[in-house]
Amino acid sequence: MSEIENTQTYIEYDDFKKVQIQVGEIISAEPVDGSEKLLKLQVRFGEEERQILSGIAKFVSPEEIVGKKVPFVTNLKPRSMMGLESNGMILAAIDGDQNFSLLNINSEVSSGTHVS
Repeated sequence: MSEIENTQTYIEYDDFKKVQIQVGEIISAEPVDGSEKLLKLQVRFGEEERQILSGIAKFVSPEEIVGKKVPFVTNLKPRSMMGLESNGMILAAIDGDQNFSLLNINSEVSSGTHVS
């Protein structure tokens, strides 16, 4: 049995169906004052725009991510961090060696598209 199998917690399919994942286009990004980790993102989901805070500042610069389309969880309860409200969560990968990657979406896919 692999290490992942030993520590993995399973969820029911009906639980997973509750998670809403949409393609978002990052239209602006800036550091959050007083935080070394957080970036404040403005993200477009079709006609809607949202502010989303993400702890990815040590991995990417704001200039690197503006214009990228990536998947976001869009039905999380809003959360306050550093006095700002975050309305979603970006999906990215980071391994044990701190190798980081955004989960990129083909540029032809429209923002707001649901991921299934």
